[in-house]
Amino acid sequence: MPATSFKVTLQTENLQETRYFSANADKTILQSAELAQIYPLSSCRNGTCRTCISTLISGEISYNIDWPGLSAEEKLAGLMLPCCAHPLSDLVMRLGA
Repeated sequence: MPATSFKVTLQTENLQETRYFSANADKTILQSAELAQIYPLSSCRNGTCRTCISTLISGEISYNIDWPGLSAEEKLAGLMLPCCAHPLSDLVMRLGA
């Protein structure tokens, strides 16, 4: 059975560019972006370095680890880590915090 695929709308930090790609639920958002030849800044790929920290504007995600490198307050503010987040719906996100 094929993985569920969602549309990701990706805005750059300065809102000068919008890109779109498909993200499968069985891959992290970062992996799906790279498959679409979009290369956000990243380093550790496990949520500790926070290099890929981004803002989730709309949509739902889940993490593949129990506690990614975000505080509860940061999560409430809409911050996310694409290196360890999986899409649960279509997403709109902005690179950078």
